[in-house]
Amino acid sequence: MKKDSFIDLYKKILAPPETVYQKEFIFSGCSYGDVFELASGLKKTLSERGKEKVLCLCTTDKAVVAASILASLAGGCKLVLPYSFSANVIKEMYDATGFDCAVTDYPKEIPDGVEIITPRPAAGENIGRELMRNPDEPFLRLFTGGSTGKPKVWSKSPRNLLAEAFYLKKEFALSDKDIFVATVPPYHIYGLLFSVLVPFVSQGRVLRNIFTFPQEIISAINNHNASVLISVPIHYRALKVDNLSVPSLDSAFSSAGALDRADGLYFYEKTGLGITEIYGSTETGGIAYRSNKEQTDRWKVFDVVSWKLNGSRLSVKSDFVSCEMERDEKGFCMTGDEARKDEENSFVLLGRADGIVKVAGKRVDLLDVENKIKTLPGVSDALVVAMPTDKGRKNVIAAVVACDMTESSLKKLLTDLLESYAVPRQIKIVSSIARTTTGKIDRRRIEKLFSYKKE
Repeated sequence: MKKDSFIDLYKKILAPPETVYQKEFIFSGCSYGDVFELASGLKKTLSERGKEKVLCLCTTDKAVVAASILASLAGGCKLVLPYSFSANVIKEMYDATGFDCAVTDYPKEIPDGVEIITPRPAAGENIGRELMRNPDEPFLRLFTGGSTGKPKVWSKSPRNLLAEAFYLKKEFALSDKDIFVATVPPYHIYGLLFSVLVPFVSQGRVLRNIFTFPQEIISAINNHNASVLISVPIHYRALKVDNLSVPSLDSAFSSAGALDRADGLYFYEKTGLGITEIYGSTETGGIAYRSNKEQTDRWKVFDVVSWKLNGSRLSVKSDFVSCEMERDEKGFCMTGDEARKDEENSFVLLGRADGIVKVAGKRVDLLDVENKIKTLPGVSDALVVAMPTDKGRKNVIAAVVACDMTESSLKKLLTDLLESYAVPRQIKIVSSIARTTTGKIDRRRIEKLFSYKKE
């Protein structure tokens, strides 16, 4: 996106035409004007506290999330977005950032000393284009890889987030006529973009709730004539039901993991609508997309993203990439994925190269899990691997642990130590971990310990 074009669009976010304020943002709920008043009130409240505060967003309320982003874009605060609202995760976020305040649906999980802010509307003079934050100044921090140990922090500038939202709106022809239904929360980067920012820049409407069960997803779409579904592979699998009929839908998106081809084909056969998969990450932003109706492994790169291969490692360059990403002399950042070039501006993914896997849409660092297990009393050694299931398109975490505990005792300790999705599903207790004659772990022998288990 050209620099001048982005700045013009950025200004319109903070000072849209008067007609926008009367439009609904939350379906049968608050208007765009209400969101701006909430943003103005939030900025006023935070300004009364003195120096710029760091505000933690522990809420799934899309209007409050949008208002908080507007307040931050207008210089009212900086933002922290946890990847989960559990007490352990929020404590991790607090230790990493020392946030001052929080807007929250979960007050019991907020650390002592953090002020809980309740957004209240105020006149809109606190929000405007003359107050807008430097477009390249980080204002939002997100976290990933928090299965164990210290979470990874990724900053986003207004250009990072808004340029991507503007691009997605244009690329997929989303407009003020659209009604968005989401099955993912706005604290995931995919949910933040597609269920808050993209609807906002499109001036569309979004349903307030987050729908996860198949019948409530179908009912939400049909009862509101929704046109855009924002979902993830696990929910498309759940939608393999006989009564799947959603005639009002024009677009269906999926991200946060590979969509199973059979699940996507079922959705296409029942609805006539191909699911658009988005490939990217929190740190890189969106990179490429494909439609499952084409039945292809090929990913088409967004035309605003430059890419290349370093050997087999995929590297990218775009306005969407977080500042923490290491760049080469030409500005390219290496991802954790391996790929091969395909025809035209496209590639085929070959798998991860960095020991990070996705389980139920959550990123898990296998080495972090392994190191955490080794800290337990009585554990002398451990190895954590990802075992393929469902024809290799999903992963189950498995662990071999040299210790004197029972499997049930170890699992209980791990449940207290790890987020639920990071706890190894399969565990083998051994006296020692098999190694080759050169002292390296014998992974072939380790993998033979686990029988293939289809989910």
